Amino acid sequence: MVDKRKTNSHHVTFNNETKKWQGKKAGAERASTTGDTKKEVVDATRKISQNQKTELKIHNKDGKIAQSDSHGNDPCPPTDNK
Repeated sequence: MVDKRKTNSHHVTFNNETKKWQGKKAGAERASTTGDTKKEVVDATRKISQNQKTELKIHNKDGKIAQSDSHGNDPCPPTDNK
């Protein structure tokens, strides 16, 4: 059985084999989108992530997460401290 917590995110990473950026859902075998520039892949993957209400993890070329955005499934949502 697949753990939903591990597959409820999309990642933008650099593929060293193809020398292209890719947007891929966690646990997927194939990329949802690929491109020559990080920006174009981030933009396309962000739309998919927003549509599917997943976390978006944007990695640098070295693999480290540079940015993380929640699209409706925030594990730590902000609180209203009024």
